[in-house]
Amino acid sequence: MFVLHGLLLEVAVMSAPLISLHRCCQRAAVLLVARRHWGSSSASPPSLVSRSLDFLARRFYDVEALLNWKSRIGKDQLRKKNFYYGYTHKLYGPDIASAYYILNLGGGFRFVGQSEWFRADSRGKFNWDFLNYKDTPVEEVDMSHTIINYVGLSNLERQPLRTLKVQGCPEVDDWFLAGLHKFQDSLEELDISHCPRITVGGLAALRNLRWLKHLNVSSLPRISSPGLVIILLEEMLPQCRITAHGYDLSQPQVGGEKPEERLEAEG
Repeated sequence: MFVLHGLLLEVAVMSAPLISLHRCCQRAAVLLVARRHWGSSSASPPSLVSRSLDFLARRFYDVEALLNWKSRIGKDQLRKKNFYYGYTHKLYGPDIASAYYILNLGGGFRFVGQSEWFRADSRGKFNWDFLNYKDTPVEEVDMSHTIINYVGLSNLERQPLRTLKVQGCPEVDDWFLAGLHKFQDSLEELDISHCPRITVGGLAALRNLRWLKHLNVSSLPRISSPGLVIILLEEMLPQCRITAHGYDLSQPQVGGEKPEERLEAEG
């Protein structure tokens, strides 16, 4: 069991070299077959190179299986981390369940009426004193650089969130933004900067956040026409201050179309 665990850790750390080895094995198998086919003497003993290529060819499917296994483990971890914390909700109520979910993912939060923030440290450890605040709603949440996704929003939907930060979250996408309508009556500040999966179509869903006062959309790599998008957001959310750093707004926009037309085309 310990040997298997160690092997999985090595695969996780060395995934890039394993992919290179995966490709090398494919080439090795082809070279080995060619060498055998065109070899002048089948009776001569195989060279060291031939034996090495033969070994790699035989191990090709072992490497492929380990890579697929690592991928399945990652998806399973993502699902388990974001599932609904129904058991905690039943024992302690929705507020503690939301708080526990946030800390378990490595985020931070602040309760209504409190100045103290509860946060998980770099090792995922946190202070359990938040259990003393039963029946106290969560008001501000910082999930930056965590693996929160659309499914995980079910753990927050009973909270009157005023601030939500998901900066640099790899699983935050257009479905996630569509799910934010659950906070349309309370959310005032939203930071979705540096999220690699957000597109213009997802930003259109933010029109439901009627009380939003500050929106950070900096450095969204899948936004192809940032100038048009910024204009669109300012028209869609006239009461909101838009922060959008990390774009080259000096370049001409695609097609010269109006921002609302661009939104309908990409949404």
